Amino acid sequence: MSEDTFDKDEKEMANLPEKEEHSDYKPVSTTDKAVKHQLSGMYQNWFLDYASYVILERAVPHINDGLKPVQRRILHSMKRLDDGRYNKVANIVGHTMQFHPHGDASIGDALVQLGQKDLLIDCQGNWGNILTGDSAAAPRYIEARLSKFALDVVFNPKTTEWQASYDGRNREPVTLPVKFPLLLAQGVEGIAVGLSSKILPHNFNELCDAAIAYLHGEDFQLYPDFQTGGSIDVSRYNDGERGGVVRVRAKISKIDNKTLCISEIPYGKTTSSLIDSILKAIEKGKIKVRKVDDNTAGKVEILVHLTPGVSSDKTLDALYAFTDCEVNISPNCCVIDNKKPHFLSVSKVLKKSVDNTLALLRKELEIQRDETLETLHFASLEIGRASCRERV
Repeated sequence: MSEDTFDKDEKEMANLPEKEEHSDYKPVSTTDKAVKHQLSGMYQNWFLDYASYVILERAVPHINDGLKPVQRRILHSMKRLDDGRYNKVANIVGHTMQFHPHGDASIGDALVQLGQKDLLIDCQGNWGNILTGDSAAAPRYIEARLSKFALDVVFNPKTTEWQASYDGRNREPVTLPVKFPLLLAQGVEGIAVGLSSKILPHNFNELCDAAIAYLHGEDFQLYPDFQTGGSIDVSRYNDGERGGVVRVRAKISKIDNKTLCISEIPYGKTTSSLIDSILKAIEKGKIKVRKVDDNTAGKVEILVHLTPGVSSDKTLDALYAFTDCEVNISPNCCVIDNKKPHFLSVSKVLKKSVDNTLALLRKELEIQRDETLETLHFASLEIGRASCRERV
């Protein structure tokens, strides 16, 4: 090889990058107190701020009015828009965004859930079906307004405590002056950070009877009542506290020896989810069924056609054992009181609601008395002026 070739190779070797050496980085020692303090401070501030925000401002209802913040803001917006006529749900959602610093989807879903409870909101259009699980129509196609019950029981600006909205441009209620145990009537379910709340709905008339019994100093008991029907075992209800369990069964009747009819479904289930559980049990060989027909419209009607030669009584027991025809529900009565989450019983929630109603009624009467006295005072001044003019 020539000297020129060696010179060329030496130049190329000189142009190659030098071999990388290890950096001076050293992992932080786990015994470093400064690092530990920094992490603990981060968890104490950031995580606890986030957890408290979700608990207080998102997922858990307040004991005074039984509403989550998004539900309270929806009702407040509907009251501001109320003129006796229906409003587009899309318009209500947009108006509520003045007070709720989150997306329109969460507001729309909360509004549909309020409407499906058929207590505070008068609905018009396709609002979905709690029996079949069908979703509501788009917000631009359905309308809503406050019910007469809501207008009479939920609102009173004179007894409402107000606060600034999230951007300071408007004011919103801290809690609405609800004069009814709304929390127990509607029920609620919410998942927060580190805790959850699940309060089952109760019968309207039974709540009124229990409130009257409490005012008379008598004992009372409250048990859940569901829109979807079904039978319930409350032997371990534990007054709605943590650790209690409610067993709910669908209503199944025999049309003949070859056909069973499901006419009521457990709370939290739909006809679609119930049929899916039956089909899964058929695939696993737990029950022998020829076909399942869903004829649900205004009422639940699921027909289960049995395989020839199969006992209807044994199939009935198998439906309760291996499908969602029987479910266990664990209540967890968690509410916000004095800006802190509290785990209470259903009876304590009712008692607090009745006491709060009495305080609101007393406050309304005091305001009415003061207004009447002020009117009489000004009227007496006018009479005194008129008499002075006559004398002159």
